[in-house]
Amino acid sequence: MSHDELLIWTIARLLKGERTVAVGSSSPTPAAGALLAEALSGGGTKALIFRNNLNDPFPESGSELYDRVGQGRIDVFFLGGGQIDGEANLNMVGVGDYPRNRVRFPGSHGTPVIYMLVPRVILFREEHSRRVLVPKVDFISAPGSSPPGVFRPGGPSDLVTGMAHLKFDRARGRFILVSVHPGHSVEDVREHTGFVFDIYDDVIETPAPDDACLRLLREQVTPKVWETYPDFAVTKLGYRPNASDL
Repeated sequence: MSHDELLIWTIARLLKGERTVAVGSSSPTPAAGALLAEALSGGGTKALIFRNNLNDPFPESGSELYDRVGQGRIDVFFLGGGQIDGEANLNMVGVGDYPRNRVRFPGSHGTPVIYMLVPRVILFREEHSRRVLVPKVDFISAPGSSPPGVFRPGGPSDLVTGMAHLKFDRARGRFILVSVHPGHSVEDVREHTGFVFDIYDDVIETPAPDDACLRLLREQVTPKVWETYPDFAVTKLGYRPNASDL
């Protein structure tokens, strides 16, 4: 089992029992996790992968995705950020004082709408460092919580990184460390996280997939991942396309 396969499995576990999961076009690990969850569910979970020929129901591009979000037809979405703080605020604009940021990120796009309306948003960043997980974001592209009286059916539920899995307690506005990936420790997570987080008394090592799940991922899911993310499938998951794929 590779590190990337563990992350994919971790995401798939978080999606157990969910109905409709949507993933953007620049999120190969969450997409693979959603496709694995779909395969494991036997049809109970539907993975919608933006710009995937096999799992993309959005012929009118992004507008249909936001229509579904507004209609309450997306149960889970994945977001990241150039910076994420301990209150689950996301910064997708840049580092430094706006508008003269010394470093610019791709931009917020529809993130604020998704974060406010999708019932469960899972945050994902492979890099687990104080550069990304900061005490306070330099710019709030999308807030992790809203003031009382603001209609908000959606928001963050979890944060998965290359080092750990943390849950977000919306009532308290804080992250809680749930598990640490193999090869790391609670102290590693604390050392490389810029914000303060809570720790469960029974923090565990992130569970690994069993052999049957790994076979499913490698034999059935990875070819679907290659459909949208060929470089990721080849370099990270070891996929070797055959003539019928090309």
